[in-house]
Amino acid sequence: MAAIYGAELGFGMTELILALLLVQFVGIPFTLMFGSIPAAGHERRRATFVAFVIFNLVALPLAGILGGRVLASDLVGRSRPDFAATATAVGQGEYGVTNAAVGLDGAWGVQSRDDLGRGANTDYAFTAAPGDEITLLFNGREVEATYARGPDYGVFAVLVDGQDVLDEDDEPLTVDGYNAALRYEERVTIDAGADGEHLLTLVVTAERDRESTGTAMGIGGLEVLPPVRESNLGAILGMLLAVETVGALFALAVGRPLFGRLAVRLDTKRTLLLALCLYVVVAIWGFLLDAVMEFWFLAWMVAIVQGASQALSRSLYAGMCPAPLSGEFFGFFSIMEKFSSFFGPLLFAAAIAIFGSSRPAVLSVIIFFVVGGWLLTRVDVEEGRRTAREAEQALAGEVEG
Repeated sequence: MAAIYGAELGFGMTELILALLLVQFVGIPFTLMFGSIPAAGHERRRATFVAFVIFNLVALPLAGILGGRVLASDLVGRSRPDFAATATAVGQGEYGVTNAAVGLDGAWGVQSRDDLGRGANTDYAFTAAPGDEITLLFNGREVEATYARGPDYGVFAVLVDGQDVLDEDDEPLTVDGYNAALRYEERVTIDAGADGEHLLTLVVTAERDRESTGTAMGIGGLEVLPPVRESNLGAILGMLLAVETVGALFALAVGRPLFGRLAVRLDTKRTLLLALCLYVVVAIWGFLLDAVMEFWFLAWMVAIVQGASQALSRSLYAGMCPAPLSGEFFGFFSIMEKFSSFFGPLLFAAAIAIFGSSRPAVLSVIIFFVVGGWLLTRVDVEEGRRTAREAEQALAGEVEG
């Protein structure tokens, strides 16, 4: 659900995709690291790895939160105040075609959503006369236009402050409204290029798709979007690697004297509990985060624990499975894992429905880590292993008999 949460906070698609890739690749070495912590034959490395994990548990949230709130907003991608209305322009928000701020110049006709039928969630303004315009004077940067498409729809041009808006190919931005079937709630985002007061103009042109039968245009509303988050990805990754470098030096320098005794006590079960503690911190931090920098640091922390918790849980489970029945036991394990995987999204969706935001939804998943950790403390690993060995001996006796 991270992509949904990040998108709601206004993070760009690039940050979301790269952060998810980061989790996959960074998780590999940390999975190997966590797997070595319960291994009694690697005493020196165990203490170093424990020191490194605990350093990350403290340093990543501390550096991410402080950096995200202290450093320049255009460096770390911190949210900015909503665009406010001015004496001459409207601010952030949604503006329907019947709103006084939306100008309809030409032969426009307005139809209510009740008259339009299924698919239209708002009133629409329609025209088919080339040269007709719809305007909005706003304070902000980006505006999302909701429009309709259909078999008799044409092309409309987009202007900001009287100038053509350019697309990714540096060509004037136009929107083709043709579609074989009538569709409402289509959306296009228009970037004015800079914060401030701008005049948005949508103009009906005489152009149309060769299969279109007309030049109609239908607009359902205009929304002034929140401020764009700006961040320096190179600087963020540099700070993240700097924290990891300091952590590695810390672990190598003081790992054995400070964490040697703790490392000896960390068997597979306790190490898995440590991983669940990291997940709790992740959920709490996810609830509080506000900057792109924090999102990246949080993604790194998820990478530390994600693969490790899965590997450790399978290792612990394998130790309590009779070897001849391992296929049966892990088949059951896999089924339960797949069956339980819908509870997280279900709780996430329920929290969004109740609170209207993803923040409480992120915090709500702590329930699974706390309950899972408590259940894990009730597992008698030694008894499980003893029972597994007895089952193996009994099965071996049956085979010999």
